[in-house]
Amino acid sequence: MSNALLNGLVIASYGKRYGVELEDGTELSCVTRGKKTDLACGDKVKVKLTGPNEAVVEQLEPRSSLLYRSNSFRSKMLAANVSQAVIVLATQPSFYEELLNRCLVACEAAGIKAVIVLNKCDLDNADDVLLRLQDYAGLGYTIQPLSARDNIAPLKQWLQGETSVLVGQSGMGKSTIVNALLPDKMVRTQEVSTVLDSGKHTTTAAHLYHLDAQSKLIDSPGLQEFGLHHLDAEQLELAFVEFRPYLGQCRFNNCRHLKEPDCAIQAAVDAGAISPRRLGFYQQLRQEMT
Repeated sequence: MSNALLNGLVIASYGKRYGVELEDGTELSCVTRGKKTDLACGDKVKVKLTGPNEAVVEQLEPRSSLLYRSNSFRSKMLAANVSQAVIVLATQPSFYEELLNRCLVACEAAGIKAVIVLNKCDLDNADDVLLRLQDYAGLGYTIQPLSARDNIAPLKQWLQGETSVLVGQSGMGKSTIVNALLPDKMVRTQEVSTVLDSGKHTTTAAHLYHLDAQSKLIDSPGLQEFGLHHLDAEQLELAFVEFRPYLGQCRFNNCRHLKEPDCAIQAAVDAGAISPRRLGFYQQLRQEMT
């Protein structure tokens, strides 16, 4: 067995075992040395063969980005080396706006651009839901209406030349999107049988797919929560893009933008420059830190 290190790309994460694709397209089943299990889909690694189609990961290459969520006990990496996150919402079942805000905050903190996709726009309430999302369009986020079952083309323009990670609650239609983008792969719905109490199926392992030579897509498991325990107070306030022009203008240097007097953020809300709903989401996250 050769001792040579081979360049690989992590294309699947199954707990303690990883699918790694070599430069020639060969796929290997890999483990890490010891107890280290700190790899994510999209990671670039160097591996050493240990048997037919098996290898051990010897080295992790530096990451250009890392999207992850965390609570006070543990962190969960979603994807590495991605250029954008595609946050999938749906007209039905209704999505949690708090979860959308948490995803946006995580993207901003990680330096990853975000595209918001509203799926199932063939349903009757689509116009009402799109209206709810106009605040986010005003912040500079792309809002893409979609009916993945009928026509996936509107989404493709945003994926071209990007390494994208799909994130969202279970039941929003992520698997339908992946199947529509990769009709030859027979992806996902067969192998994804964790049934939630809502009766929805959810993806249990992250997976990277090549859309074309320049474009990759990582499908991540459905989220029920998105903890941001890894962010500090400064990272949190900077992640609300509309706060940035006002930061540093509060009376107190350590203003938390909760109830302090002469808060520039609160003044901007009063003046109509910042949405009170967004300030409310920020305050909820800020109070989780204390």
